[in-house]
Amino acid sequence: MADHLEASVTLPSDPASVSAARAYVVGTLAEWGLAAGTEVSDTIRLIVSELATNAVQHTLGQSPTFTVAVALDRDERLRVGVTDSHPRFPKRLPAAVQQDNGRGMVIIRCLAAECGGRLRVRPTREGGKTVSIELPWSTPAEPVPTVGRQEP
Repeated sequence: MADHLEASVTLPSDPASVSAARAYVVGTLAEWGLAAGTEVSDTIRLIVSELATNAVQHTLGQSPTFTVAVALDRDERLRVGVTDSHPRFPKRLPAAVQQDNGRGMVIIRCLAAECGGRLRVRPTREGGKTVSIELPWSTPAEPVPTVGRQEP
């Protein structure tokens, strides 16, 4: 494989774009050798879903689009990031017992850590931000059976 692979897509900040972001990343990773349906692929899919959902819900209409970027360096490190043009960084919200949201960044951080990776939030030159994960790259040979799970 090449020393460095990159792919990105820019989508409208619309709830329908969340599933498009997931499909794009899973498809790209499959092209790079990470089969869909593996535990790692499913974890990345969930992380992308959370990142894209945050970009749509929490930019308060101030970011008409968001960009999903995927990069693989030397078959060792995978980076997946979502960039929007809203200047506000994500905040950990108090998680009340009845609260339906506010836990996305905690979930992303935990999932990344479980895979040996980390979460980063950085400002862009244009005044927005990129929220990304970096994980060790692995390409398991066998997909995890998905019996009983439904595709969203």
